[in-house]
Amino acid sequence: MTTKPPSRRSTASRHGVARVISKMGVASRTQAARWVRDGRVRVNGRVVCDAESPVRQGLDRIDIDGEEPAAAARLVLMLNKPRGLVTTANDEEGRDTVYRCLQDASLPWLAPIGRLDKASEGLLLFSNDPVWAAAITDPETGPDKTYHVQVAGLPGASMLAALARGVVLGAETLTVESVRCLRTAEKNAWLEIVLGEGRNRQIRRLLEAFDLRVLRLVRVALGPLPLCDLPKGRWRVLTEQEIESLSAKLRSRSAQRSAQSRTGGSRSSDIPRSENKTRRP
Repeated sequence: MTTKPPSRRSTASRHGVARVISKMGVASRTQAARWVRDGRVRVNGRVVCDAESPVRQGLDRIDIDGEEPAAAARLVLMLNKPRGLVTTANDEEGRDTVYRCLQDASLPWLAPIGRLDKASEGLLLFSNDPVWAAAITDPETGPDKTYHVQVAGLPGASMLAALARGVVLGAETLTVESVRCLRTAEKNAWLEIVLGEGRNRQIRRLLEAFDLRVLRLVRVALGPLPLCDLPKGRWRVLTEQEIESLSAKLRSRSAQRSAQSRTGGSRSSDIPRSENKTRRP
């Protein structure tokens, strides 16, 4: 007896309706969930009130306020983030956010790609394409991130070599792709640090392990994309060529990681463990 192959309808993956709406690039998942709770969303003609109500993306019809939303064209912009702003849409403590720099621009919904902490500055991307944004922030596929960091003190060649090797803090290994000294003053220095992945306060914690206090931290490039002379607090839309150059970097990084995983190996056994137990994580 032969059996029929499962139909596309029966095998289509299901996701919560708010998640599906967000992946269309028309709203954040939080905003989409609010629309669902307000009764503004219909699936196949029926109002749904649960943001997690399963939907077969590409098969079920979703209407918002009686209209079927079209997937938004990808939009990516670059902001030169000033110090003192937090990277979030809504801050529970009422602090100024990065959206202050975009508030008069009449832009569609956009979400930050990754984060820069309140005290950090420089290149921060926003996009309405959450799938592409996730690939940018994924440590397995995302591009390198270049920072210029001003530190109190004058690290010598041996300390720079130690920073390049990385350090183990508890159960976590902090490493960099490269580090070099850009210039020095009487009591401080500017370093260029390149990260292959971005963990929470990674550079600050790495430098703290070597008793180097960060005075300024500026992200100046993301893969092949430089911040250049974009004024602080200003933004611009990326060109198609710039978006494609980042996408090409994603493909290259993914292939490189796949090759590394086949050959195996790890740097962690060669990295010294920090003995400083008084530092906060």
